[in-house]
This record gives sequence, C-alpha cells and structure tokens, in this order.
Amino acid sequence: MSPETSALPGTVRPRGRTERVRQAVTDATRTLLLEQGYRELSVERVAEVAGVAKSTVYRRWRDTAGLLLELMTELSTGEIPLVDTGSVEEDLLSLARGIAHVYTETNAGPMVLALIAESVQNERVADGLREFWHHRNDRAAESVRRAIERGDLPADTDPVEVIRMLGAPFYYRMLVTHEPLDDDLARRAAATALAAARAGDLRKR
Repeated sequence: MSPETSALPGTVRPRGRTERVRQAVTDATRTLLLEQGYRELSVERVAEVAGVAKSTVYRRWRDTAGLLLELMTELSTGEIPLVDTGSVEEDLLSLARGIAHVYTETNAGPMVLALIAESVQNERVADGLREFWHHRNDRAAESVRRAIERGDLPADTDPVEVIRMLGAPFYYRMLVTHEPLDDDLARRAAATALAAARAGDLRKR
C-alpha cells in the first residue's frame, strides 16, 4: 500500500498548486479552532472560511480529525526546533524546550488532547496518530543518531526510544496531572532520557 493510500488525510504533504489550498484550509482550521474550539469545528465551516469547495476538503482531509492532523504536522515541523549543535545534551534540551513551547504557546495542546480523545473510539484516527508520531519521533531521533556516530552514546542505543522517553513526561502532565509544562520539566526530561541512554537502558531490542 502506498503512503498516499495508507496515511490519514492531511498527513501527506501536497505539492504544486494544491499547496495554496492546503495553506488556506490550514489557516482556516487554526482560526476557527482558536475562536470556537474543537467541538464547534466542522468541515463545512472550514471550507467556507478557506474559500474552497467543501467537497475538496472532504476529499483530501475527510473530517475534522484529518484537519487537526494537518495542522499538528505544520505546527510540530515549524515550531519545534531540531538543531545540530554538536552536543547531544544541547540538542535534546532544545528539543524538550521546543515541545514545552509548542504545547503552551500554540494551539497544539488542545489539538493533541482532542485527537487522543477521538482516537479512543475512532481507529482511523488512532492509526493516523501512530503514523504521525512515528514520523515525528524518527525525524527528532537524528540528534541521537549523530551522537551514536560520534561515540557519545552506546552503539546499540535505540534512537527513537530516547525521543519517546524524553517526550513521555510532557504527555503525562497534559493527560493525567495537568501540571505546567515548564523549563524545569524540559531540563529534567532531556537529562533523564540522556542518562538512560548513556547507562545502556535504551538499547535496541
């Protein structure tokens, strides 16, 4: 099955002139989400604000979950920096601080919570979230792969598992304790994930 047929609508980036439509729909989704909240979001209203046919939105994104995944992809790509400082400590700290920023200073937090809630009963949304996090974590893991190549981490370290461990405290606070996502959390999350990797606790299976 090709990526175009397996991905949840909105997770495959369009090219050429369709980019203008994608941007208009994404901007409309963001605006309506901020003004009205997820419960009031609809494909029809997004199409109206974006100035495109609702059939186009339904065909490409299918529903509001697809629209939110599109917006999440844009936010996480543009707002969370993936730097290469030559230091795995600094790279992971920058990533952790970027996660804290995007979930406290943008509308990504409410979107994540809405999609997670929807995924409990909607397997298509659950599949889409798994694919989103797979690609996102794999991309973020480049800093860990570089550290392995430099000899800064054990050769059998699982790069993606390091990123998962770094991110876990943020989602625990968002979903369970509703505590702040602050700089102290970012520093602890990055330091803990790095310490576990250096200790050999995050080896590939």
